[in-house]
Order: sequence, then structure tokens, then C-alpha cells
Amino acid sequence: MKVASGFAAAAVLPSVVGAQMTRTPLNNMPEVIRKLVGTKAINQGKVKLGLPPLVENGHLVPLNVSVESPMSEADHVKAIHVFTERNPLPEMVSFRLGPRAGRAQVATRVRLADTQNVVAIAELSDGSFWSDSAYLIVTLAACLEELPA
Repeated sequence: MKVASGFAAAAVLPSVVGAQMTRTPLNNMPEVIRKLVGTKAINQGKVKLGLPPLVENGHLVPLNVSVESPMSEADHVKAIHVFTERNPLPEMVSFRLGPRAGRAQVATRVRLADTQNVVAIAELSDGSFWSDSAYLIVTLAACLEELPA
């Protein structure tokens, strides 16, 4: 299923892949995604983004991404990119993979500035892009906290 293509892909990606837009983005996430995918379509599916729906503390949020792929020389995941709409920098992390990785699965812990949408985009060896998104409620924000006077 094609989600969107070209310049419109990045602009509508969060709402098209099912994320909830409740707050104004604080960064240029759509522009950064557009630079990554260019005019190619972003398809929904193959990617599974794992995040808890509610976290008490945005300082240490578990994140995992897996992509359905045989990880063979001819058909593998080249990269997994994770974007956020309200962190100071939209591209949170990128993982470079190849056929020797065995599985297209990554896990880490991240900081989230606020309640927001998180988008994972996988770039496959055939040049296609696949995505998933999650809406995450953060009760104690990270990244944007003010220091005490």
C-alpha cells in the first residue's frame, strides 16, 4: 500500500500512518524525512516500531524496531531511521545494516522531549521505504527541561 510520495510524503507522513497530531511539531521533521526519501513512496507495513504508549520519564525510553526482511544479499534492510516531531533534532537515530546482520532488528533507549509521534522508516536494498509510527505520552519531559535558577 502506498502511503504518500514526493514532497507530500514527509508533510503528511505522521497523520497518514496513524499517528495522532495533538501538538505542533517543534522541529523540521517533514523536511528531514523528505531529504531522506526524495520523491519515493513511503509504504506502510514491514516495519514494527515498539515503544510503550505511556512513560513516566522521557529520559530513558525503550525503543525497538524490527523489519520483515530475509536479509539476503539480494534483499536486505540498508538502514533504519527514527524521527521525532518534538525533540530539538528530528532524526533521533539511524542504524546502518547489511545482509550479514542476520536480522533487521535494533533496540536502544532514547530521550523524548515531550508527548509526541515517533516515526521509524526502513530503507531496503531495492530502494523502497517502509514505515511505522507510534504516539507516546510522556509525563516528565526530557531534552527541553529548564535548569533551576
